[in-house]
This record gives sequence, structure tokens and C-alpha cells, in this order.
Amino acid sequence: MPADDEPDWETDLEADSEAAFPADPERVRLLREVGDDVRGESSESKQIAAFLYRVSDLYDPEEDTSPEEIYRNVRNILNVKERGGLRPDRD
Repeated sequence: MPADDEPDWETDLEADSEAAFPADPERVRLLREVGDDVRGESSESKQIAAFLYRVSDLYDPEEDTSPEEIYRNVRNILNVKERGGLRPDRD
């Protein structure tokens, strides 16, 4: 349980999942442009770019996602990274 001064992200995400994210092509373009700008050779910069693309999907009428799905996807990516990859026992 978060401390009193910390946000409760999971509860907030559940509430946000019910919120509408109207199509906004300009926001999609801007988020993806920033994603392209920050993408570099490091795995961290590639992850940040991927996160921005996932967030842009909220505003893309051709995508079907929610803040909760994005949160879970990002959390999974970070957990896999922390463990050393999908198959850390490989050399």
C-alpha cells in the first residue's frame, strides 16, 4: 500500500481506464516524433521510445488499448529487463 504522500498508480489507472481518449492525430504525431528523437543505440533509449509509442496508441483511432494495458506492458518490460532478459540462463 502506498504511503499517504505517494500516488496509488494501480487505482488511478483503473479509474483512467474508464476515461475517454478521443482521437487526436496531432498528439499521436508529437508523441511518436519525440519517441523517434529519443531512440538511440542504448536499450534504455529504445525502451523510452517504445513507451512513448504505446502511449500514443491511446489517441490513435486505429489502436485499441487502455492506460491499464500500457502500464502492465511497461511493467512487464521493466521486470524482464531487471531479470536480464527473457532467458537469462542463456550465454
